[in-house]
Amino acid sequence: MYTVGVRETQNGNPGYNLKSLRRVCYGGSPMAPEIIRRFREKFPGVELVQGYGMTETAPLLTALLDHEHEGERLLSCGRAIQGVELRVADELGRDVPVRERGEVVARGWNVMKGYWNKPKETAEAFFEGGWLRTGDIAWRDEEGFFYIVDRRKDMIITGGENVYSTEVEVAVYSHPSVREAAVIGIPDAQWGEVVCACVALKDGAVLTPEELREHCRSKLANYKVPKRVEIIPGELPKSGTNKILKRELRERFWDGTSRGVN
Repeated sequence: MYTVGVRETQNGNPGYNLKSLRRVCYGGSPMAPEIIRRFREKFPGVELVQGYGMTETAPLLTALLDHEHEGERLLSCGRAIQGVELRVADELGRDVPVRERGEVVARGWNVMKGYWNKPKETAEAFFEGGWLRTGDIAWRDEEGFFYIVDRRKDMIITGGENVYSTEVEVAVYSHPSVREAAVIGIPDAQWGEVVCACVALKDGAVLTPEELREHCRSKLANYKVPKRVEIIPGELPKSGTNKILKRELRERFWDGTSRGVN
């Protein structure tokens, strides 16, 4: 749960009284550690709880509690909630080893039985045994915490190498001038697709594409460093739930192009 403050006037200036704020729950996509750090600075003492799930799981699969927001686990979406079984599987539905990447599959009381009047889509959505394919690529640590690295459809394949957008976004967000960021794949004649970072800057900040690329070089392997940086005026496009819409960012690059990789 989370509470909202009431608007009031302080010293003649409009503001918000957030003294009642105790807990904030968030989800929708992986949260960069830099965003969590900014939240902690502005709202000390307020609890953070992350939830991960999807409509087909009504809607929760994991939770990351406030005291678990530390160290490596800042990149985690938490552990399976009660009554839910989670695995990381390969393309045949077999378990992959701890810390190896695969697709998150789920089974539990809250997982759907199928899509209404869509037997083909239902069959494609499940592995044998009733395991729902989430479409999310992740890995699991030794204590059962899951780490989402990308949507299967969003993974970038550049020159035969897999690049997961979340890892690149963490590096981009660590630059002090960046307010919002989204990493996408865009078409390239030589590499099939290359990494592109779409960025909105903080008010008054000045940052060139090359400065951001240089910043990322110190944190990422060379093939993961954005080949292109788009500085977007204002803010990035978002859905009604305030989730960044990567498909809108991709449209102008892929319009008229059949998606393909080398």
